[in-house]
Order: sequence, then C-alpha cells, then structure tokens
Amino acid sequence: MELVFLGTGAGVPTTARNVTAIAIALWPERGAVWLFDCGEGTQHQLLRAPAAAGPRVRARQVERVFLTHMHGDHLFGLPGLLGTRSFQAADTPLTVYGPPGTRRYLETSLEVSQTHLTYPLGIVEIESPGIVHADERFQVHADWLEHTIPTLGYRVVERDRPGRLLTDRLATLGVPPGPLYGRLKQGQSIPLPDGSTLHPDEVLAPPVPGRVVAILGDTRPCQAAVELASGADVLVHEATFAADRSALAPAYGHSTAADAARTAHDAGAKALILTHISARYSGDGADRLLAEARAIFPNTRLASDLWSYPVPASRAGRAT
Repeated sequence: MELVFLGTGAGVPTTARNVTAIAIALWPERGAVWLFDCGEGTQHQLLRAPAAAGPRVRARQVERVFLTHMHGDHLFGLPGLLGTRSFQAADTPLTVYGPPGTRRYLETSLEVSQTHLTYPLGIVEIESPGIVHADERFQVHADWLEHTIPTLGYRVVERDRPGRLLTDRLATLGVPPGPLYGRLKQGQSIPLPDGSTLHPDEVLAPPVPGRVVAILGDTRPCQAAVELASGADVLVHEATFAADRSALAPAYGHSTAADAARTAHDAGAKALILTHISARYSGDGADRLLAEARAIFPNTRLASDLWSYPVPASRAGRAT
C-alpha cells in the first residue's frame, strides 16, 4: 500500500503544485489503484508520476474513485480520466463514490461531451455516514466534515491478516508441508494421525493488524475528523493556512497546519501528511507550515506533487 500524491495544491494549480488528487497504489493487495479526488490535470500527473510499489499508475488501473466534495479543484479532472480509461481499452468496472450531485455531474459531463465508456461505471452517492465499501481485504468508512459545502472524509481499513504458521510446532505434531498447511492458514481445522483435531489458533502466530489510512477533504477542525483518523497509521489532512491566518481559516471552511497537527494528536494517529497547500506558501513558505505542525505533532511530513509514501505494516493493535 503506497500513497502517491498527484496534486497537493489548494484552489488553483501552480507551477509547483497541481490541484488535489491522491492515489493509493494497491499492487500487492489487489493489483489496482484507488483515487481520492481528481482535480483538473490529474491525467497529466499520472503520466509524470514515477512507478510506486508496482507498475506505473495508469488510468485503466483505477478501480475506485472517492470524491470528497463538489468543488472544482477536487473533481474537474474526472470526466477526462474516465474517457481516457476507455481509450486505454479498460473493460473492468470502475465505481465513483461522492456526495449528492456526483451522479448528475458525471452523467451530464459524459452525455454532453459524447464520451462513451467501454466499461461499467458505478456511481454511489453517499447520503449518510457509514461503510461505503467492503470486500475481503478492505473496508472504507465515510463521514461528513465541516466545509462550506457538504464534504466527506474517508477511513480506509485493511482487514487483519492471519499470522504466520508455526512450522516448528507443525513438524513436532507430524503435519507434513502441503495442502494441510494451506487449510490451517485459511482458518480450517485438520485431523491429526492420532485421531485428534488440530485447530488453526494452536499453530498460528497472532494476526497481523491491518493498516488504516484516513484521507480527509477540505475541513475546519471537527470531531468527525478526529474519529476518522482514530489510531490511523497515517492521516492525510489539508493545511491551507498558516497560524497567522487562524481567524480566516474557519471562515473559509479550512484548517491551519497547526489544526491538522492537533487533529492527528487527538486522534492518536501515527503519522500526519499535510496537503492542499495554498499558493501563498510557494517555495520556502511551505516549510513554515511544516514547522508549525511539527511543533505540535513531530511525525509530520509535507506532501509535494509526485511524492509517494509507503504505508508501513502495523506492528501493534489499532482502533477499528
């Protein structure tokens, strides 16, 4: 699991930062990409992005898109990306999740532009907080944040994985390597030569905790942000303003870097990544945001376009 920051700017693109788009490359987990927001120019950023933990990220590999809200800097690139996926001969389904208005925006854009897709497009409009996607490996929870229009944050939870087989104990019990190992790994009990039954929990190490990633849309500080980020391995949070504009930030539905750090601290997150950086903090100005956040939450990083962050495997329990 690796985060690839395709766009890290706020409002409008600059020469240094494109508008918002974040990919989660899930090559080892499912051979696919999930995209969080898709600002104008995201396709170009995909072409420029270096290979992450697997093949280079391409439009046809995008399996799911999670929109946080309906502001243009978070979604103007999506119709073009959907069309390009057809040109790349994609035939696997793609599902877009977002707030009310997502369906009308996409269907109108595709109809007016006469864009014909070669694959099934699913659209899920999120009406209330809760689980919006679940499969055998991941679960995605959404909740409402506090911005100037309805805005979502997402919590991606990887399910716990079975612990490793204790092969020394299996050898002592006379269980030969092969299909029986696979059955135990899948949680099935097996018979032993002496007529007894061997249960998986007798020969499996403790489960490996799944990772948790919280990716928030534009927001003022709020309790929902803390809950989405609770115990997360990494929290991705906007940092549109520095501390000297702390009075201005809430009026525009945004956060300062210090606000983001306090959210990470209150949530017990393990790491914080700042994004959605205003053009007023170009160049060395962004270092000021990083310093203000680190004064509160030391394990903070500042995202830049095309930078990637491998999400480390969890080594301890976590909140669900």
